[in-house]
Amino acid sequence: MSGPRRVLLPDAGGGTRAYIPRDELPRTTAGGPPLTSRTVFSAAHVVADPYADVAPDGPAAVDWDATLAFRRHLWSHGLGVAEAMDTAQRGMGLDWAGAAELIRRSAAEAKAVGGRIACGVGTDQLDLPASLPDVRDAYEEQLALVESVGAQPILMASRALAAAATSPGDYLETYGHLLRQATEPVILHWLGPMFDPALEGYWGSADLDTATDTFLEVIVSHPDKVDGIKVSLLDADREIALRRRLPDGVRCYTGDDFNYPELIAGDDHGFSHALLGIFDPLGPLAAEAVRVLDTGDVKRFRALLDPTVELSRHLFQAPTRYYKTGVVLLAWLAGHQTHFTMVGGLQSARSLPHLARAYELADGLGLFPVPDLAAARMRSLLTVHGVPQ
Repeated sequence: MSGPRRVLLPDAGGGTRAYIPRDELPRTTAGGPPLTSRTVFSAAHVVADPYADVAPDGPAAVDWDATLAFRRHLWSHGLGVAEAMDTAQRGMGLDWAGAAELIRRSAAEAKAVGGRIACGVGTDQLDLPASLPDVRDAYEEQLALVESVGAQPILMASRALAAAATSPGDYLETYGHLLRQATEPVILHWLGPMFDPALEGYWGSADLDTATDTFLEVIVSHPDKVDGIKVSLLDADREIALRRRLPDGVRCYTGDDFNYPELIAGDDHGFSHALLGIFDPLGPLAAEAVRVLDTGDVKRFRALLDPTVELSRHLFQAPTRYYKTGVVLLAWLAGHQTHFTMVGGLQSARSLPHLARAYELADGLGLFPVPDLAAARMRSLLTVHGVPQ
């Protein structure tokens, strides 16, 4: 096979194989009725400034125009934006000062366009080790900022709390204090160690059943202050079991990027809403699928979303915390930004074969508004990395 549309992709044996991109254009367009049956957030990526002369471990330089434009893209399809979340930005290139500016700017943009936004509240302004009072104060500082800009808070798991806590009681006391301070219901986030190894043993135990009991005790003690929980454990059965134990009115937002179609579709006992990193590249398709679900057509919803799972599992393969490299690659290929540069230099965090497979899977799903642009950009990336086209 040859011709201008061909892309030579690296194969497992050290050679290349020819791939012919699809030529059909995506069928999804912006707009449409609001999503009604599920609340859906995308954990949106940050666009780095490729012209900035910064070190990987220095303060990040952000292209604010492109970053906010991508959020408007998600809002235009009816999705909410989960801002300044864990491995999306926090602790992997963007410090608290940068995250605070991101929260301010995105919240203002959400207000201007009528978009839904929730923002991560953590403790990443702290140097480790930190005391439990330090952890509480850091959480309070970030909570105050998020509430001041009119966004919904997401109380994220804290590396500092994981390091400082010596028992489940330390978690109960810390989260209880924060929930009493919150003016509106928050989302609690349980992030598993596959996303951040520093969170091993969160909620006071490495045994997930014991940790679950502590997590639920926090919620049951303050049901009026908990809008919902985001579960990122990549274990569908555990999420379903936890979902069924939640107090009435407390939502489960799946963060399971391996099993999201079945969890969102639900069963006779309930369903999960969504707060997902994979809905960054899948935004238009995800919105279309949820609108179908709004009509009650579960079969067609699954037909739209099930084929995306292979791409998601590929992007989120171990080490899972580097999933954003593939996400930003796809944003560049789709034309949402002009470059493949990431905060913290994380464009180098995945191998070339990994990126090539991400391109192939995304193209097969019709995620690129201009397939020829995506192919041309992928060829340029491969050429720079020694795969001649």
